[in-house]
Amino acid sequence: MAEKPNVRFPKVIRFRRVEATIYGKKPNYPFYRLAYYVAGRRVTRSFKSYGKAKTEAERLVRAVAKGSQAAALTGEQSRDALAAIERLEHFRQSTGRRYSILAAVSEFVATMEKLKGRSLGEAAEGFLQTVAAVTRKDVAEAVEEFLEGRKHKAEAKEGKRSQLSAKYETNVTSWLRGFAKTFPATAVCDLTKGHLDLYFKPLTDVGTKNRNDRRAAVKMFLSWATRQDYLPVNHRLFEANGMMRETVETADTDFFRPAELQKLSDNAPADLRPVLAIAGLAGLRVEEIMRLDWADVWRVEGHVEITARQAKTRQRRLVEICPALAAWLKPCHKTTGKIYPAGVHVFHRRFAELRDGLKIPSRRNGLRHAFCTYHFALHANENLTAQQAGNSPAMIHAHYKGLHVRV
Repeated sequence: MAEKPNVRFPKVIRFRRVEATIYGKKPNYPFYRLAYYVAGRRVTRSFKSYGKAKTEAERLVRAVAKGSQAAALTGEQSRDALAAIERLEHFRQSTGRRYSILAAVSEFVATMEKLKGRSLGEAAEGFLQTVAAVTRKDVAEAVEEFLEGRKHKAEAKEGKRSQLSAKYETNVTSWLRGFAKTFPATAVCDLTKGHLDLYFKPLTDVGTKNRNDRRAAVKMFLSWATRQDYLPVNHRLFEANGMMRETVETADTDFFRPAELQKLSDNAPADLRPVLAIAGLAGLRVEEIMRLDWADVWRVEGHVEITARQAKTRQRRLVEICPALAAWLKPCHKTTGKIYPAGVHVFHRRFAELRDGLKIPSRRNGLRHAFCTYHFALHANENLTAQQAGNSPAMIHAHYKGLHVRV
């Protein structure tokens, strides 16, 4: 439809109470503009010919008068709306979940506001790496799986030392099985901070160090469970009040006095005497002595050799054999075999019986403490004492400085 010479602009097209206005061409804008209101919003569109503008205006006023609001959309918006409806229908068919365009857009906008600049894709990937990947596993079953995976570390291979102390592994096994019994028929992923508080609350009959050791065992288990996807990585169980490490009050360092050492050595059975002498006069830990062969005593002249396999720190060291220790070892003519083959538990029991019989007070690690105390007092050199004892200079200085005044 061509523009007639007598058409006066702006041209108003009406239907009932709805109006649309056509504006004529301008020298700087060679198009006809169509303007109308839909849902309180003014919409403008451009046409090359007056005929197309008039036809569209007549269609629009009738559509708006009948209550349609689609006229408010531009062509591009209409195409997007149709594509969105098609995507939502495909989603409904594949999942059975129905969303309207308004519901989908509302949820999208609310989520984007929470993400503060991050994309939905990033949020979905983070979720799938945590909660979505978690496998339900009973606590008791998970504990047994964890313990089974560690069993080989407590087994000594031929000629080598085990990675974990058998005593330590026995304790961990006992603690974690007790932990599992506290929560029967409970999945690892269902554990809460309240569960951990419940487990630690009644442990008032054990010492602070023991409770801290149990916390470390539970934390080790929960870390493993996270790696196994039995717990989400954001579980926050370590923040439970029961998991907070307690401060252990350091006990005073006590040691056997010279007269007590003499009395113990004089009255000890022949097989105990070398252990007492090496512990009290060379400062070796009892567990280290249990790993020693007589060959380690005589191999390096004037020194006891503690190999990396035998040392607590897994670092080789040589400990000087002082004249007093040499005198006590002189009657021992063995060159092979363990220094004390009966083992650490038997030694502690028999040593306690000997000490009680002689009315000598119990002093925790008193033999080793005696060596460190007297050696440091004699040489006033924490580096030298630390090298002999297989300890750090800071530890020697902190625990043994000035103790000789109490002799």
